[in-house]
Amino acid sequence: MLVSAETGVMYAWGDDKKENPIECMLVKTEGDSEEWQPLGFNSIEGFTYIKGHEYYLSVKRTILANPPADGSDRTYSLIRILQDRLVTEPEIPVDEEITSEEDIEYQDLCPFEKYAISKGYIVDENGKIVYDDGYDSMLPSYSSARIWLEDVLDKEDPNWVKFESVPYMAIYSFVLSPFTDEIRLVRNESHGPMFKDVVPEDEFTHITQSMQSGEEVRYALILANVYKKGLQKVEFTIKKQ
Repeated sequence: MLVSAETGVMYAWGDDKKENPIECMLVKTEGDSEEWQPLGFNSIEGFTYIKGHEYYLSVKRTILANPPADGSDRTYSLIRILQDRLVTEPEIPVDEEITSEEDIEYQDLCPFEKYAISKGYIVDENGKIVYDDGYDSMLPSYSSARIWLEDVLDKEDPNWVKFESVPYMAIYSFVLSPFTDEIRLVRNESHGPMFKDVVPEDEFTHITQSMQSGEEVRYALILANVYKKGLQKVEFTIKKQ
């Protein structure tokens, strides 16, 4: 089985109107269709999928004699991972009509306060990145660091259950940079977008090499769902040490 580095969308049994898209893996199985097929993230027993990785797997497939009415007629379990390759994800194109923040359409009931970025960042001339909370906790390298999104939604909110559904999950981020008027769209991982996708290498180099000590810049992310409709706006700062 080949597993794509990119994800797709599937719909639950009974969702005939396709109102609630579910993010999923895209797979090709030997002997089946040559087209990519959707498969749920937890559908291969013993296998954990990481976005951005392309896998070639050896799996055991079991055909069920009496499948559940609302489920698949087959199950999969991992035998071994034959290949695991990190793939650089291409930049996601932004709709040509979106040239400013005002052009971003919001999902119904949005914006709302579900996500937060709890910390800012401090960088030095060597590219070292630490949080700005007073603790000398160095982050991973520039290429491995992440902008962490924290779910802070109050469970007493009357729409809490609704806001936990797919249309209110932050799948993408529109990036508003202090260095350009161009709006970029990046994919969020399970806990937020990668630092390098939000702060491109040329901007990071400018911060580390050209900014003065104590100087600070502010980035904004407009979190968006699978339809690329806005959910809320969050901000964070990067300060030169």
